[in-house]
Amino acid sequence: MAQESPKNSAAEIPVTSNGQLEDSHEHSFNRDLKCSLPVGLGLSETKIASHGFDGAKEGVVEAGQFPNKGSSASPKSSVISPSSAAASRLAGQGCDLIIPTGGRAQQKSGPVVLADEVKNPAMEKLELVRKWSLNTYKCTRQIISEKLGRGSRTVDLELEAQIDILRDNKKKYENILRLAQTLSTQLFQMVHTQRQLGDAFADLSLKSLELHEEFGYNADTQKLLAKNGETLLGAINFFIASVNTLVNKTIEDTLLTVKQYESARIEYDAYRTDLEELNLGPRDANTLPKIEQSQQLFQVHKEKYDKMRNDVSIKLKFLEENKVKVLHNQLVLFHNAIAAYFAGNQKQLEQTLKQFHIKLKTPGADAPSWLEEQ
Repeated sequence: MAQESPKNSAAEIPVTSNGQLEDSHEHSFNRDLKCSLPVGLGLSETKIASHGFDGAKEGVVEAGQFPNKGSSASPKSSVISPSSAAASRLAGQGCDLIIPTGGRAQQKSGPVVLADEVKNPAMEKLELVRKWSLNTYKCTRQIISEKLGRGSRTVDLELEAQIDILRDNKKKYENILRLAQTLSTQLFQMVHTQRQLGDAFADLSLKSLELHEEFGYNADTQKLLAKNGETLLGAINFFIASVNTLVNKTIEDTLLTVKQYESARIEYDAYRTDLEELNLGPRDANTLPKIEQSQQLFQVHKEKYDKMRNDVSIKLKFLEENKVKVLHNQLVLFHNAIAAYFAGNQKQLEQTLKQFHIKLKTPGADAPSWLEEQ
């Protein structure tokens, strides 16, 4: 009997009767295999070499399929797929290996955090332009339909009447203001002429001895008229300033609110008409969302319209009270000043200015003195 060859313990791989690895040694084999792998090396690149004694040279034990007998093809490198238990243990280690179907190990990426979508400023501007264009189109269509007599408009009869009266009064007050400014300009020229005429009479009074008294009387008269004219001019300018404030500031501010109210009314009617047209159409899955959105927009513009109507009513009430108070005082001032001037009542004219706290500017009063300039 031939002597048995001694076997190396490292080459002993226990197998079952059908050629598969014994389950009892699977755990130790896979553990040793994992520990011997370098980091980043896939299992598909691993070969198990054993020093067998069945041949004259060292052999390679392939875990894959062997070529058929008689085939000249060289054996392919095998892929040893670990069991589910071994794969779970590999995944639990700190090496973070992921074995895809391709067989090559890849490094696992960290957690992915999806950031919120950043709003694009260009898209926001585009959305604002779209809303503005849609609103402008609806309002323009409403205005055209009203002018053509096809569309209906919401009318507050009492408020509209007050607005019409206010606009008519503004035109009349502007006419009074324009005439008062003309009177002030003409009176200023007359006063300037009277002052120059008084100086000329005074000069001739000194040079003409035979007419000294006559030229002197006329010089005093013209100078007194010029002084009274300056007093009257101060009262008229105060009247002009007060009426100008009433017309171009107080009334204009109220009319600006009226314009905002009218714009709100047009928007309200435009969206009301749009909602009425949608309600007259069919109601299905496509039109119901549009009707609901149109209802919401209509409610928003209705609240805006109601607010602006209330603001206009309040401003008209305050304006009327302020207008009566201001015009009462200014008309009394204008009447008393004109009557006292043409009556030649200098004392009454000066008393009128004191009553309304009007201070006349003396010639050269605006210019600083030489002490103030130093």
